[in-house]
Amino acid sequence: MRRVWTVGRTLVVGVLLVAACAGSAVRHDVSPVASDGRGPLTMATGRDLTGYLSDVLADWNRTHPAERVDLVELPEAADEVHAQMQDSLRAGSRRFDVLNIDVAWTAEFAGNGWIAPVDRSRLPLDRLLPSVLDTATYQGRLYAVPYVTNAGLLFYRKDILDREHLSPPRTWRELADQASALSDKYDMQGYAGQFLPYEGLTVNVTEAIQSAGGSLVDREGRATVTSAAAREALDFLTSGLREGWIPEEALTYKEENSRLAFEEGKLLFLRNWPYVHALASAPASAVAGKFAAVPLPGRDGPGTGVLGGSNLAVNARSAHPDSAADLMTYLLSEGVQRRVLTEGGLPPVWAPLYEDPELVRRYPYLPALAESVRTARVRLKSVDYEQVSLAVAAVTYGALAQRVTPAAALKRLDRELRDILARSQP
Repeated sequence: MRRVWTVGRTLVVGVLLVAACAGSAVRHDVSPVASDGRGPLTMATGRDLTGYLSDVLADWNRTHPAERVDLVELPEAADEVHAQMQDSLRAGSRRFDVLNIDVAWTAEFAGNGWIAPVDRSRLPLDRLLPSVLDTATYQGRLYAVPYVTNAGLLFYRKDILDREHLSPPRTWRELADQASALSDKYDMQGYAGQFLPYEGLTVNVTEAIQSAGGSLVDREGRATVTSAAAREALDFLTSGLREGWIPEEALTYKEENSRLAFEEGKLLFLRNWPYVHALASAPASAVAGKFAAVPLPGRDGPGTGVLGGSNLAVNARSAHPDSAADLMTYLLSEGVQRRVLTEGGLPPVWAPLYEDPELVRRYPYLPALAESVRTARVRLKSVDYEQVSLAVAAVTYGALAQRVTPAAALKRLDRELRDILARSQP
């Protein structure tokens, strides 16, 4: 989410295990560990695609020799990262001190008592983008700290659109028309997102439903996927595959597959996370200097994305919460947040960085990203979110693969979501 996880994520991109907040700031719901609260830490992360994190932690380690951080890189895919972290935490392991979790996992990890509440008073929360803090709360309490944010963007071949005297698409109709006409003319694929059946597809489908004015569930937690908006959203995606302006190959894409296709010059349009910008701008990229990014298009105008990114959370069994608190403060400092962007290619959570003239010149997509983050919505807060995501991805994939109609898929998804959400009720 990235992540990169989303995933995002995102993209999804890292899972830092940082033991959380100062001594009294962390409530342990397990037997206490003999410790003065200080000592070495273990951080786990999904694979660091740009390698910046090791350098950031090396600076910490040089000045904190007694509190060195051991970085453990888990797999790239968010689903695999989640599975390994879940297995460790469920077993009561103290292997990881702090988890930099995908924003979608906060409710699950907090609801199961795997992570400890965070003391707001130590952290510069007033400097963060307003929308990101909601991703770190569960039942009104702060259980994590935003570290990296994320919202999907539409990357497009600016050189080709400029040649055709076209503006980047703001609506689905414009996207479909341009992807169809230009892909034929330039012998390229039109548009792709992340359509393999995993969390990435759940995000893509959720973005489409939200961009049509709908939602997966309402504020009371009731499934709403049989709405006209949900039907229109799934029709949009399935028609793209049926008509060919979304290539069949996109059904195999995760974040990196789709990023490489765009970077190799195969795609005109790509929905992905902002980390793509830095990698596609590298000298070896076939599209360096030839692309730009704008907010996702929607049914009638700019779309409504899904808020991605990762949050720092604390293993409730950590033996070194004081050291973890200091590390968390370090990772949330303005200097490190700037490096998150300039070295990691990831969206920081510090609001002032999005208005820094030097950074905007260097990263021209920042204004579009700030707007996308502002309007994006937080994913469903449920201890059973993983089950919800699996159901959305599995069922809608059948429609995208032309095995069932969108109406039939949404009817089945409605039944499955109702069952899952009913089990989540107290």
